[in-house]
This record gives sequence, structure tokens and C-alpha cells, in this order.
Amino acid sequence: MLDIEPDLSTSLFSHIDFTSGAVAAVSGGSDSTALLLLLKHHLDRTAPATKLLAVTIDHGLRPGSAAEAQGVAKLCAARAIPHRILTWSGPKPSTGLPAAAREARYRLLAEAAQAEGIGLILTGHTVDDQAETVLMRHARDDGREFAEMAGRGLAGMAPATLYDWREWIVRPLLGTRRSALRDFLRREHVGWADDPTNIDEAFERPRVRAALAGESADSMEGTLMLAGQAAAERRQLGAGAADLIHRFGSQPAIGLIRLDPRLLSAGEERAAVYALRILLATTGGIAFLPDQARSEALFGKLKAGFLCATLSRTVVDSRRAGIFLRREMRGLPAAAAVIDDTLWDGRRHITLNDSSGALLIAPFGAGAAKRLAPGKEKTPPSLMRAALAAEPALWQAGDCLGLPGESRALKAVEARPVVAPFARFLPSFDLAPARAVAGLIGAAPVPSLPFSGHSAG
Repeated sequence: MLDIEPDLSTSLFSHIDFTSGAVAAVSGGSDSTALLLLLKHHLDRTAPATKLLAVTIDHGLRPGSAAEAQGVAKLCAARAIPHRILTWSGPKPSTGLPAAAREARYRLLAEAAQAEGIGLILTGHTVDDQAETVLMRHARDDGREFAEMAGRGLAGMAPATLYDWREWIVRPLLGTRRSALRDFLRREHVGWADDPTNIDEAFERPRVRAALAGESADSMEGTLMLAGQAAAERRQLGAGAADLIHRFGSQPAIGLIRLDPRLLSAGEERAAVYALRILLATTGGIAFLPDQARSEALFGKLKAGFLCATLSRTVVDSRRAGIFLRREMRGLPAAAAVIDDTLWDGRRHITLNDSSGALLIAPFGAGAAKRLAPGKEKTPPSLMRAALAAEPALWQAGDCLGLPGESRALKAVEARPVVAPFARFLPSFDLAPARAVAGLIGAAPVPSLPFSGHSAG
């Protein structure tokens, strides 16, 4: 845990690249208010021309939320900080409200950043929040082996997370105690708002927060040490998986991944299973990795001999020519109008470069057999046709025109692959495997980390 230094802003922000500016998420609570003032102080001293925008998200869930947002606006006006209030509008879910509010918050923050041409969002998560997150994830353990939890869930929040493969969300206060930030605000004679839901034990986090309040400092230190160890293991496991993907993975045809059978005997089974899970989720367009136990069972069956199985919407076809992964035909999207900046089947990011007219997007289907390009050596044509059949094609008046970008007439629409389990949120812990899979399938490169030396922290 970091100690508070005389110039706290230097230790918190000196390693962050603010070239593209920064959006500071400010709720009006102590943590985010301290973040904003410390960041402003740092930028005024080191890079006064940097674009800084404070954004407050009013979720509209409490009577006092609008007044709190206005309080932030007044603070920002007094400090000459540009500020915007964004409201989460529309119906709110009756269950899973905290998760829905969190998703809305990040979406609105990202929209504000994009509107200003800023690629960096800073949030005020503290070491207290980190301890709460780790304990919450530990409590949710549903019987998975400790190795799985230690390698992923117990790592807690990452120092940086890429949102929508575009904006980096950075958490510079993860090593700072909330009490230290409140001491700083008191010295600055700046108040803050206390959100009553933070003590409402109807929600999980306030219950964990109350339990932590009764724990000793040593207990919290132990929790944070566990998180640090788990984060290091997660990065190491990801690096091993990335190496295996580079060595044994290829894409012989669009929508078809081939794994060299030597992967099964490479002697790094944990990393190999992890690589398989990421590739299964990517091929199937699933945001979450498949179950650890089922993935280990599948890996064991692959080692035992040839098979054809399905997991996470992905057909796994193991034969002499290799282990092939492709999207199964069940559950593919129905025909729909082409819409810009959307995700098709969880696997392809759709971009309109021009007017699409009356074009529809739908699976290639039976038309795949007629448009099969000459196959590469050792790639069974039947597998290539099956993979291509699940790809998005452009249709007009009932006729299949072909794949987006396939011909000059179809270049108005681009359908670029995405790394499905990391497409929405990519923690910096998982950079290595995400980059490996992106390179394998032709997804957009991962934007560079906004840290000096590009360290994951």
C-alpha cells in the first residue's frame, strides 16, 4: 500500500500519459473529488495545456442525486474545470441494478470522452474499493478450484481497463486509502457528498464494506497481498496462453481457427486450457469464458483422441489435419438492417463507411459453398464452407451480395473480428492473450497503455 507523500499528485499521476487529455469521473463523493483536485494540480504544474473534462453521471436513482451533480458543477466552476452532467435515462431494471448502473456509467463516460476526442478516463477507485472487490469475488466462489479464482477473480480491479477497445479507464488511486484522501480534502477545506446507498446493506458492496470496517489493518493488508499475488499469476498465465496461441494457432479461413495438435502435449496444460477458453469464447462470440471444469474436460478428451463437440457456441472438430474451431450454426442472428458501430453476433464489429442503401446483414448460409476460395493445404474444404456459412453477409431483395468488403461495391460495410471476451472490458492483466488473439483473427490492434513504458502496473 502506498504511503501519502508530501506531493501526492506526483506519485499518483507522473507515470500516466495525458497526451490525449483526460476525463475525470466525479460523483461528488470524497474519492472522486480528491481525484479531480489532485489531477488538476498535477496538470497545472506539468502540462497546463492538457484537455481536462470532469463528468458527473446522474443515475437518477435517488432524490438528491441531481443536487449532488450540481454541487460538483459549482466546484468545477470555482476551479475553472470544464464539467458536464450526463443523466442515465430510460427504464431501470428491477434486478441487477448496481451492475446496470455501472454499465451505464462507463457507457456515458466513454461517449463524453469520444465527443471531446479524449482517449483516457480516470476513476477514483481506492485501495478500500479494491479490498471490497476481492472479498466480494471470493464470496461468490461457486466451488471452482482455487487456482482458477487466484488466477482471475481474486486479482481485483486492474490498474487500467480498455473499454469498448477504444478508451482506457485508469484507476490511479488503487494504492491510496480513502481516509488519506479525506484528510487531503479537509486540509483543502473541500467538502464531499455521502451517497446513502454506500451504507445500504441491501446491496452487496455496502455489506462487505461494513464487514471490512470491523477488520484489522493486517486483515486488509492480507486481502490486498492476495490480490497482488493473484494479479501476478493472472498476467503470467495470460503470457503463457499468448505464447501458445502464437506457436500453435492459425486462421486458415475466415471464421475458422486451427490449433496444431502439438498444443495438447506442450507441457503447459493450465496455459493451454486458458488459451482454449479464450479462443472458444472468441469463436462463439461469447463475452464470458467457458466454464473452467468443462473446458478442462474438453481438453482431456482432445488429448484422448479425435472428436467433434460444442462449447460456448463453438464447434470443436479434432481430426488428423488439426483441431478446428468454428461458430455453430444454431442461434445465429436473423436478417436485419445494417447499422453503424454495432456488434454482430458478438463476433464482428460493423462499420459503415458510406450509405448502405437497402442492405441487410445475415449469415452467409448456403451461399458459402458457391463462394469458397481455394483452401490452404491440410484444411478440409468442408470445414471452410461450414465456417463461412456462419459469417455475416450482405443481402438485398433476397439475394446474397457477398461478404462485407469482399468487392468494390461492398466496401461501404466493414465487419471486423473482435476478441469477444475482452471486447467490452479488457483489464490490463489480460493484455498478452488479447493481443495474441487479435493478431490471430485480424481484429483491430489493442491501443497502447497510457502509462510510461506501457507497464500494466
